[in-house]
Amino acid sequence: MTNPTMYRAVVATAPGKLELVERPITEPGHGQVRIQVEACGVCHSDSATVEGFAGVPFPRVPGHEVVGRIDAIGAGVQGWTLGQRVGVGFLAGEDGTCPSCRQGDPVTCQNPVISGMTVDGGYAEVMIAEARGLVRVPEALDAVQAAPLLCAGLTTFNALRNSGAQAGDVVAIHGLGGLGHLGVQFARKMGFHTVVIARGASKAEMALSLGAHRYIDATEENVAEVLRSMGGAKVVLGTAPTAQGMAETIPGLSARGQLVVVAVPGEPLSVNATDLIFGARSVTGALTGTVIDNEQTLAFASLQGIEAMVETFPLEQAQEAYDRMMRADVRLRAVLAMGTPERLGALADRPVQQRP
Repeated sequence: MTNPTMYRAVVATAPGKLELVERPITEPGHGQVRIQVEACGVCHSDSATVEGFAGVPFPRVPGHEVVGRIDAIGAGVQGWTLGQRVGVGFLAGEDGTCPSCRQGDPVTCQNPVISGMTVDGGYAEVMIAEARGLVRVPEALDAVQAAPLLCAGLTTFNALRNSGAQAGDVVAIHGLGGLGHLGVQFARKMGFHTVVIARGASKAEMALSLGAHRYIDATEENVAEVLRSMGGAKVVLGTAPTAQGMAETIPGLSARGQLVVVAVPGEPLSVNATDLIFGARSVTGALTGTVIDNEQTLAFASLQGIEAMVETFPLEQAQEAYDRMMRADVRLRAVLAMGTPERLGALADRPVQQRP
């Protein structure tokens, strides 16, 4: 019989190793809520935790594309209700006191709460989250579909809408993977002349079906020349983690165009200064967004019919999901779906509480 006082979680215990464990269910602290997790995306950024990068301690529960329902509310929390559908993204809270926060830029907080890194994340049936980091998730959105939008969706949506590009401008999406396939949908629905840059003729059909007006096969065409023949790209969104591929797009930017980098290559990005100076081009990075940005991402995606292409895995197959994601062997986002209906029902039957 299922023990309603325990929950299952997947923890990173050594570089590259995930282990399924049981943990006692705990109560949320001041300013926190407890979430019964319905789905959690498996994102490449999870490798920082699973591989032990950046000083993340073992054991740690990864996961920052979390969708579930509030089943307990800690002291001092206002504006949230039991049973409410919520999400938690990569940035799960800011300190509110660092220079960035004081200047109104919580996205670049110097001491952030980061799901799955500074605190345990969503590869679990239950998660404790900071109320200030919660995202309202519409009931109409399927949990598995919504989960990737909380990171991959937010990252591409925010980068594009904040880029300065206007409807009708040429905007190129470099890469057609987990980030890129969402980027091309957002770009098309925002009214951009949408171009996809990827390697191989086999990806052309997908690019066009997702809304691209033009596909550039980087193995057969000179990317910069094609972009220049179109008047230059106002924006190139770098979603594929290849530094050389990103760099090759820079000469194809329009005057004052910009390469917006959202994927992290394993090697340095080498830039020819001449390409930047003559044309006043620029290279910039974009990092996720606020909880309000995330809610707007979900709303826009719902209004415009933008969906992630996902493969789902049960929690006990988290290692397989992670390994396949790292090999780029999923189409195109991996999502953990938590438990059987019986298991989720047992967890839901636990007494819930709201503390003053």
